[in-house]
Order: sequence, then structure tokens, then C-alpha cells
Amino acid sequence: MRGKGVLTFVVVATLAVAAVAQEGRSSIALQGTGLFTSKSSGTDPFGSGVTRQADNTGGVLISYRYRLWSWLSAEGDYGLARDPMQFSTSTGIFNGDAWMHQATAAFIVKLPSSARFRLSPYLLAGGGAVIFDPTSSGFRTAGGFATNPAATNETKAAFIYGGGADFPIAKRWSLRGEYRGLVYHAPNFGVSTLSTGTVTHTAQPSLGIVYRF
Repeated sequence: MRGKGVLTFVVVATLAVAAVAQEGRSSIALQGTGLFTSKSSGTDPFGSGVTRQADNTGGVLISYRYRLWSWLSAEGDYGLARDPMQFSTSTGIFNGDAWMHQATAAFIVKLPSSARFRLSPYLLAGGGAVIFDPTSSGFRTAGGFATNPAATNETKAAFIYGGGADFPIAKRWSLRGEYRGLVYHAPNFGVSTLSTGTVTHTAQPSLGIVYRF
């Protein structure tokens, strides 16, 4: 009887795993992104005005999504982009460059699908960290002849929100269009005279491909 019970358990467990696999609860996505960051203006700790302006740039976003229920999924993401920027201060204009890393997690809420247009729309919200890694030890003046104090890596907590839609192109493959908004404190790279003390926003539209398994 014990042997039959074990065999029954194994069969049921195997069927359950197979059913989950057939449902395709997991998916991975690779997306090309644009990043458009708002200008940040404020005052440094000494009361001087500072403005930070980041260039419009592009990057990549890699995502893993797991479906918890038919309407709710959990997702983990990693993003990478080059982030050139300029600081305008009371002592001059400084140009810098950094790698911008994103490590975030979000809940995905599925919206009613459109059978006519074959779209599967969704909303997302979550949080994580945005990491700024300078490509050099300092920020050069507009003339390129001098640097301000050494810049260091900096991590900022971020809130993310947005939405998108998947469009199936094959049995396991889909195209994905998505918009993410990132809200975080503007970085100063450990240099007090570059601090704006403000919250900034990065708009991140993207387009990519999804594989479900």
C-alpha cells in the first residue's frame, strides 16, 4: 500500500508539474529602451543653486516574469544604460558620464485582452535600486581643463510604475511594447556641491521580444 501511495504521489506530482509547464507560467524578455530624464534644480548644502541635466540616451532591459495567478505576476528586472549628464553650479558647469544600472522588482496586473487586436495589456508597479557608476574619477568643466572632487558610485532607491502590452507572433514568442517611469532622488556622486536635493523622473519606453516557457 505504501508503494502504491508513493507511486500515486509521483504520478500526481509529475502531472502537476507538466500542467504548470504547459501553462507557461514563466517568461523572459529582452528590450531595447530609451531613457528621458527630467531636469533637476535645487540648492546644495551651502545654499547655492544647482541644476542637473541628463542627456537622452538608450539602453537594454532584461526581465524575468512568473505568473502567480491568471491576473497577477511577479517580475524581476535588470537594466543598463550610459548616462551622460551636466551640472550647472555657482562655480561653473561640469560634465560627467556614468553607467546607470537598474535592479527592480514589480507586480504585473493583467488587463482584459483584446481578441480583435491580439493584445495582452498590463499595468506594473514596484521598486528597487538605481545605481550610478561614474566612468571617470571626476566631472570635467565645460572647457575640459579641470575636474571637481572625485566622484563615487551612488545607489538610489526607486519607485517604478507603468504598463505595456504583448502581441503574440508565435506559439511561445511575443513582441512587447512597454513604458516605465522611474522616480528617485537625483544623484550627486558623493560631491556635495553637485547636490540638488530633489526627486527626479526618468521616462523609459521600450520595445522587445518575449519568450514563454
